[in-house]
Amino acid sequence: QVRLVESGGGSVQAGGSLRLSCAASGGISVSITSMAWYRQAPGKQRELVAKTTSSDATIYADFVKGRFTISRDNAENTVSLQMNGLRPEDTAVYFCNAEGYYQFNTVAFWGQGTQVTVSS
Repeated sequence: QVRLVESGGGSVQAGGSLRLSCAASGGISVSITSMAWYRQAPGKQRELVAKTTSSDATIYADFVKGRFTISRDNAENTVSLQMNGLRPEDTAVYFCNAEGYYQFNTVAFWGQGTQVTVSS
């Protein structure tokens, strides 16, 4: 079992910045292949924001390209999301995600979520 703990959410005005962090612990036998940030706004489905893989590939949703940056510290087992140029439509609960393998089975873990609110 991998435990993910997010921090860094809050409220900002449009154009502001926030940095989210996620620390992974436990899961000694789990091989984590990717870590990502998803978000879910009220009444909407959870959607991918950004993902980074163990091979250092990164994927961004079109709506955050050029504004958000995902980074991973493999030694510390943390993943961060630097969010600049925030817009009201970025308001959502942001979830940290880790995917990998455990005994040849794919597994996925989620954090509890952190609220990001952007006011106009």
